[in-house]
Amino acid sequence: MKMKIAIIDPLGSHGGSFHLYTFGQAIGLNNSDIDVSIYTNNFTSNPNNTKIKTFFFYNDIFVKKSKILNGLKWIWGSLKSIFHARFSGIKVFHFHIFYSNILVLFNLLLVKLIFGKIVLTIHDVNSFSDKLDSPLITRLVYKFADLIFTHNEFSKIEILNIDNKLEHKIYVVPHGNYCPFIDPNKNYKKSREFLDLPLHKNILLFFGMIKKVKGLDILLKSLQEVISEFPDTILLIAGKTWEDSFEEYQMLIEKYQLHKHVILHNKFISQQDVDYYYASSELVVLPYKKIYQSGVLMMALSYEKPVLVSDLPPLKEVITDNEDGFVFKSENSADLSEKIKNILSDRSNLDRVRKNGVQLVKSKYNWNEIGRKTKIIYQNL
Repeated sequence: MKMKIAIIDPLGSHGGSFHLYTFGQAIGLNNSDIDVSIYTNNFTSNPNNTKIKTFFFYNDIFVKKSKILNGLKWIWGSLKSIFHARFSGIKVFHFHIFYSNILVLFNLLLVKLIFGKIVLTIHDVNSFSDKLDSPLITRLVYKFADLIFTHNEFSKIEILNIDNKLEHKIYVVPHGNYCPFIDPNKNYKKSREFLDLPLHKNILLFFGMIKKVKGLDILLKSLQEVISEFPDTILLIAGKTWEDSFEEYQMLIEKYQLHKHVILHNKFISQQDVDYYYASSELVVLPYKKIYQSGVLMMALSYEKPVLVSDLPPLKEVITDNEDGFVFKSENSADLSEKIKNILSDRSNLDRVRKNGVQLVKSKYNWNEIGRKTKIIYQNL
């Protein structure tokens, strides 16, 4: 008899592309002969109409301005999802954790009350918002889990720093690629025309939600030195500012007189437009100061674009410098500018590294391989 699991994903496509991760995970598990059902919100579509059973029970949970109303909708969605799954013969419930709060804890308690098994994938060990995490609730969430997945050894160590008794149930399972859902061959010229970008410039891409920990300030500080040697360089910033204003970055643009070399699309980038941004760029830069795992990194590699990342342990677990990507010293704008100049000065090496990155993401981070590994771990339940 097939193992049945429910992936409970209230977030879905709200604010980004996380639903692609969920459906990628489901495809990999399904191809490993596991019966998968996804429970998500009513704004999330099934990408590419994948043959995964999907239930949209979390209705309008991000619509109301009132957090209380949204919370009640979340609870109602969880009740419908978890009881529907249990009455369908599902015992294993897989949750994705970006922060720990009372609603997350409610879901886990509900599963325990109906004698289900809990699997957690921990995306962010600690939220990058001080408003979201509760240390007490975090400990309880980890305690209730039967299995805990992290994407890398760094995150595993961070969890063990919270509770060193959890080691027996923590497993490292990589973040998969986005290859099943994207078009890496979007026309370069048409993409730049669509976004109204110059056709004959070197475009560096900073993509994704703009958070202080993502180091956009470091990248802006490095840009002045880059354009002194490569004046045809443009930094394309594509993403919405999160819990802050763009003012501090605008001040850096003015301070270093970067107006002619920065194109700002400070907004939410819809899924149908993402292809154009990656297709338009020569290099994707991730100057992060802190990260547990980067969807942008996996997205860039899936779009067959070369990446330049800071030397944080989670990123170095994926990227080897000058082999399948490039690495610079985190929070060091001088080193970042030198790296960018070296990259732009040797296009043949850039293309070699790009091709290696494509091979890496299609092999090591293939969802079928991840599904096979996950199935083996599920058997410990």
